[in-house]
Parts: sequence; C-alpha cells; structure tokens
Amino acid sequence: MGLFAAIRREYHFLKTMRTTLKRLEHIDPNSPFLLTDEMEAAVDRFHDRIAIIADDQTWTYQEFENYANQVAHWALAQGLKPGDTVTLFSHNRLEYVAIWYGLSKVGVIAALLNTSLVGHSLVHCISVAQSKALISETGLIAEVRAVAAEFAVPLPLWCLDASHKDAQDFGAALQALPIDRPNGDLRADLRGKDPVLKMFTSGTTGLPKAAPVSHSRAQRYMSSFSASVGAGPKDRMMMVLPLYHATGGLCGVGPALLLGGALIVERQFSASRFWDVAVRHKATLFMYVGELCRFLLSTPQTPCEKQHRIRAMIGNGLSKDVWLRFRDRFNIRKITEFYGATEGNVGMFNADGQVAAIGRVPSYAQEKFNIALVQIDLDSQIPLRGADGFCLRAEDGTAGEAIGLIDTQDARYRFDGYGTKAETEKKILRDVFKKGDAYFRTGDLMRTDRHGYYYFVDRVGDTFRWMAENVSTGEVAAAFSSYADVTQANVYGVAVPGHDGRAGMAAFVPTGDIDHCKLYHHLAEQLPVFAIPLFLREQRAAETTGTFKFRKVDLVEQGYDPDKVSESLFVLDRAAQTYIPMTKMVHRQILAGKARI
Repeated sequence: MGLFAAIRREYHFLKTMRTTLKRLEHIDPNSPFLLTDEMEAAVDRFHDRIAIIADDQTWTYQEFENYANQVAHWALAQGLKPGDTVTLFSHNRLEYVAIWYGLSKVGVIAALLNTSLVGHSLVHCISVAQSKALISETGLIAEVRAVAAEFAVPLPLWCLDASHKDAQDFGAALQALPIDRPNGDLRADLRGKDPVLKMFTSGTTGLPKAAPVSHSRAQRYMSSFSASVGAGPKDRMMMVLPLYHATGGLCGVGPALLLGGALIVERQFSASRFWDVAVRHKATLFMYVGELCRFLLSTPQTPCEKQHRIRAMIGNGLSKDVWLRFRDRFNIRKITEFYGATEGNVGMFNADGQVAAIGRVPSYAQEKFNIALVQIDLDSQIPLRGADGFCLRAEDGTAGEAIGLIDTQDARYRFDGYGTKAETEKKILRDVFKKGDAYFRTGDLMRTDRHGYYYFVDRVGDTFRWMAENVSTGEVAAAFSSYADVTQANVYGVAVPGHDGRAGMAAFVPTGDIDHCKLYHHLAEQLPVFAIPLFLREQRAAETTGTFKFRKVDLVEQGYDPDKVSESLFVLDRAAQTYIPMTKMVHRQILAGKARI
C-alpha cells in the first residue's frame, strides 16, 4: 500500500469513527433517556414518512406509532407492570418491531423467540424468560399447544392473526384500545441499564440462555452502523434476517427507523425472490449473514440483480471468496462487516471495506477499544498464562481468543450476563493482565495483521455455526440422550466444502440396532432444523479424558470420511427424513458439491 492510499485509509477510518462516536455519545446506562424515547423522537420528526413495508402493506411512522401505543394499552389492560416479560413467537411481519416497541412504552420486556424452537427447547426458553403471556402467530400456536402441559402455570396465549380456538384474538383486543401515547411517567423509574428485550443465545453449552438486552445496549446496536454506510431518510433497509436476532432486529432496524428511512420486512429469506423484492420496494441497504450471500451467489442470473438500487450492505460472516464474488457480481461496493454478540461487550466494524476483515483497531486507537486476543490451549480451551500468572497476548498473525474488558460504568463495555449468576460467571475471565481486572470471553478465535485489522478464525469450544445459527453441542447431545436406544453422544462441527460454518456431526454409542428414521423424527421434535446433525458415527465406546470429558480432536479431524473411519457412518437424507449409510460415492459427491445437503 502506497503512502497516499495509507493516508486515505486513516482519514476514512478516523472520519467514520468520529461520526459514529458522535451518534453514540448520548447513550448512558444511568440515563432516563431510553431507546423508547429515542424511537418516539424519530416518530415525531418523521411521522408522515413511510416506516415499514411488508409485501403490499405499508405503515407511516405515525401508523407504526399508533399500533405500538395500542400494544402499550393492551399491556396495561392485562395488569402488566414494568419489569414483566411478554414472549413474542413470530416470523418477521409488519407488526413485529411495533409490538416490542409498544411493550417498552410501559416498561414491559419482550422476549423474542427463535421460530425454529420446538419441544423441550421451546419450554425452556419461555420458562427462563419468566413470561407472563405469549403472543404468537397462527402457524406457531400448534408448537406452543404441544408443550402447554409442561408449564407449571398456564400461560395466557394470544394469536396475532385472527381468532383461534386455542388463543385469544390479539388484533381484536387492540382495535378496542386508544391510539394515544401512554404517559411516559409509566417508565420514569427505568434507566438505560434496564432491559428492554430478552434475546436468546446458545452460549457454549446446554440449552439456549436468555440474554437481557438493556436500553443502552440496544441503542448502541441501532446507532452504530448508520455512519459507516451514510444512512439517511431516503434509505430503505431490506430485512430478510429474523427480527428475533440482534443482527436483524436491532443492528438492521436502527439505520432505518431512527433516521427517517423505511424498513422492508420479508417474512423469511428467499434467494429466488430476493432481487425481485429489492427492485420492487426500491431497497438501498440490506443486512446479511455470510450464508445468505452464498445462497444468492448460487442462484441463476436474473435481470433484477443488475437493476436494484442497493448501494451498501451490513452484516457478518462473509468469507473472503464470497465477499469478492458477491461484490463483483451484484455491484455492491460498500460492505460493512461487523463483529458482535447479543450478550457480549466486544464490538467493532470494518469501516473501510478491507476484504474479509471484521473490524480494525489501529495501534494509535487501542485505548479506545476493549478488545484483546489471548493465547489459548485449544484442547482444554483455557487461556495460557505466563510465569507471572497473567494471560499471554496473541501476536499478529496468530489466532487467539477475543476477550473484552468489562467496565460497568461504560455503556460500551458492560456485560449484563444471562438469566443466572452461574451462567454469567462462566463467561468471565479474571486477573487477565493485572490483578482484579475482568474480561468477557467471546469464545471466538481471531487474528490480527500489522495494520490492526481483525479476522475471524473459528469458534472455541462447544458451539459452532451452521445455517447462520449458533448450535450448542450440549443441547444436541441432550436430544440424543433422551432417545431410548442411545447411551453416550458426542457432538461436534465438521467442515463441508462450499458451505460456511460447520455442519453438525454426532458420534454416539447405540444400545442395539438403530431405526434411523425414528431417530431423525425424535431429533426433529427436540431440535431446531439447523441443529439436527447432518452426519452420524456409531461407536462401540466413547473416548473420554481422565476427567470424563469427550475427546473431539480426532473425531473432528476424521470427520465423515469412510477412508478414515472404520465405524459406521451415516448422512441425513432430508427428503426421506432418515439417515442413510455414508458410502465412498456419497462422500465424493459431498466433497465435489454435487450432493444436496
């Protein structure tokens, strides 16, 4: 890189950072100015502009506000108080953001459920959220009713779409309520550090955890990316990611709804319809995850992919090869890759478009960021420490676990934890670089280069990503252990050529002959679709360490290769809803990208 290119890089970095920090300077965990107040201010400023677009439906900011106000009055009519929680179980839709926004007007917290949840996972999430009521769309009510008997106290169930024999009519209830804004005094005792949402994360082990998202954290998510893409009132953000995730539901919503732009809400992602929708609704921005972009690259060329107006995209998980191909084929020049976690305190973004980088911390700005990379023993997953007892920093070019300094007085660096103190403590690393300090463990391996760019390497431990979702090996193993013909199950992720992330694989010990069709249906009842393992390995006995922890290193290395594994291997046949033997021919087809998985 020449001198002038380096100067341009630093100028652009500093300009973007300065603008971003200015947009965040009002956020304070101790302030009474909440996310709700910020959204109401946007409504008052842009009330006549289009706010939400969903298929052929549109809402102006005022119509969005009116619906949210009715939701607030509904919450009051139900006797809900500040700090209570209502669960929202729905795909993307016109009303989605307005529901949690409306609840926040009276201090009620919305717990946003992953629509893939079924069975025990669904019960667990609703229970740990401590819900007082559940709002669901028609298509998901059957999943709730299937587990209703498992709740200690019956949960009031409301249907979004229309009357339903098993639920009360939410829409009809709202129509009878006023559209005026409820008195702000109802949330007067709340501060930025108080929760506005509960989102769910797989964590590193076990079932999903409820991660409280404070007003100040949500404000940061919603305001952090608008400067990097120059978002403004003329922009339209296309949203195909689920609104129950922070990436779509906060990071993507903010650049639209806080600045007078519009949010284009698609029920779910469709690669075949994506560019048609983008052209029809005049999208200028969109949120992505890496897997989504790979799907779009696999579609046949269409005229709309050249006719769209999308000028910039924001997201994460974009590999270098997909980044370059996507940029060139679809002519989107501005790509803002970012890094963050719903519950974490480490965040950064790629301000200048360095290919495949997730962010940058130049040497002269290190004091402005809380991130550090530490060396880690990949077998024990414990950070390495020197003779002085403190952690060892990873050098440039060497992978290390990303950790974030915890500072309860700084909105950027707070770690609000999970629903329980025990789960929270597992993610905290203490006495890291000096006595008494504390850092959040992200569980992510990263590396840096000499210019301060950060690059994602892989996940540490018992969580891997597949279909753009975090998969907990503990949750999958628990589903196996509840099947009568399985004793021990060791779950891990394996690479599949042409696919981002890791596909699930389970090595288990059967007690007899396995009916693979019944096993599949059992797993489908217990797990979201993305968590059902793609590959199986039947073992005679499980290998464990001296402390009875499963050994995974050799299993991951051997993967699903019949030439490396003498034990029986199977691959999921989704169409037949069963597992079939992994032959050498099938293995070759997978490696060549010819097998549909």
